[in-house]
Amino acid sequence: MKLQQLRYIVEVSRQGLNISSAAEKLHTSQPGISKQIRLLEDELGVEIFTRSGKHLTHVTQAGEMILREAEEILRRANSLRQIAQEFNDPSCGSLSIATTHTQARYALPAVINDFIRQYPNIAMHIHQGTPMQIAQMVAEGQVDMAIATEAMEQFPELITLPCYRWNRCVLVPKNHPLCAESSLSLAAIAQYPIVTYVSGFTGRSKQDAAFLRENLVPQVVFTATDADVIKTYVRLGLGIGIIAHMAFDTAVDSDLVALDASHLFEPSVTRLGIRRGTFIRSYMYDFIAHFAPHLDKARVVAASQQTTAEERAGVVFRCQFTCALRLNARQLCTPAAYINMVGIVKALQAVQALQCRQTRYSLRPLHQWFWQQRSVEQFSLERFPRAEFWLDKIGFVLFEIS
Repeated sequence: MKLQQLRYIVEVSRQGLNISSAAEKLHTSQPGISKQIRLLEDELGVEIFTRSGKHLTHVTQAGEMILREAEEILRRANSLRQIAQEFNDPSCGSLSIATTHTQARYALPAVINDFIRQYPNIAMHIHQGTPMQIAQMVAEGQVDMAIATEAMEQFPELITLPCYRWNRCVLVPKNHPLCAESSLSLAAIAQYPIVTYVSGFTGRSKQDAAFLRENLVPQVVFTATDADVIKTYVRLGLGIGIIAHMAFDTAVDSDLVALDASHLFEPSVTRLGIRRGTFIRSYMYDFIAHFAPHLDKARVVAASQQTTAEERAGVVFRCQFTCALRLNARQLCTPAAYINMVGIVKALQAVQALQCRQTRYSLRPLHQWFWQQRSVEQFSLERFPRAEFWLDKIGFVLFEIS
C-alpha cells in the first residue's frame, strides 16, 4: 500500500468518481490512476468503487470506510511534513486560505501584504468559493484554514474562532429619497427593490431574519456573491443595495451614498476555521494574529485542545467578547465616553450559559444595572462611574473561562 494510491482514491471521490478530472488535478494519467486503484483493491481484498464498464458508478460500503481512513492518513502524513519543515526552516513553506470574495477583496489585502513582507519565502494561495465550499475545503484538508461568516458551524471537525464583527449599509445613489430619512427603518427599505447578496453569503441569513421579525417581505430583485457587482446594478438603477459596510470605499464609490444600517440588523461575525488535529506552523499563528490580534497562539492552542462543546464555547466566548470589550475600552478617552452595550450583554449571556458561579457573582452589580437600563443601547461613564472597573473584571473573568 502506498500513499500515492490513497491520494488517487481520495481525489477520484472528490471529483465525483471522474477519473479524468482526478488525473488532471493530480497531473498524472487516467490509466495510471485506474491501475493503482485496482492494485489497492486487490491488496485489500475489497472493491472501493463499483463499476459499469470502464466507468465508476458509486462508492461501496467498504469504500466509504476506506476513504475516511485514507483521508485521515493523508492529513497525518501532511502534518509530518509540516513538522519536519518547521524544524528545518520555519520561515519557508506555504499557506493556503479558502475564503469568500468579500473577505479576499476587503478584509485580507492589508493583512496579506504585511504578512508577505514579514515572510517573503512563504507562498500564499487564496481559494475563493461559497461558504459551504470553503468549509468543505478546510474540513477535507485541501487548505490550511478558512475565513468566512457562514457555514463553518456545520462542520464539527473544525475549530472555529471569531475574528471580528461587522454590519451592513444601505447603498443608494445620491439624492435618493432614503437620504432624507432622519432614521432609516426596515419598513422604508422594504418599499424599494433590493439588490443584495445571494442566500448563504456574507451574513444574508441575519439580513433576512431582520425583515422576518418585522413581518416585512423585501423586494429582492437581484442577488450576487460580489459586492462590486451589487454596486454596479445599484448604479444602473435596478434597486438599492444592502452590502457589508467594509465593502464601501468612499474614494471609489463617491457616486453612491452608504446609509448606516447597523441599528437594523444583528452584527455578523467572521470566523476562522482550522481542521482539528492540523499541525499549525509558527508563521500560521502569526498570520492569525495579524488578521485577528486577540487570537494569539495561546488561545488558538487552547481552542484546538478543547474536546467538549461546553469547553469550546468557553474559548469562543473568551475570544469574541474579550475582544469586543477591549475595543470598547479604547473609547474611554473622557469620563463621558460611550460604550457599546452589545459586547457586555453578550459577555453576560456567555457567562450565564456556562454557569460560572464566581463569574456571575462578580458581574452582579453591572448585571443589575444593565437590567435597570435595558432599554438604553449605550450608556455614559458619568451615569455608571465604576464601569471601567467592571469592564476590566469582565475581560479578566472571560479570560479565565475554560
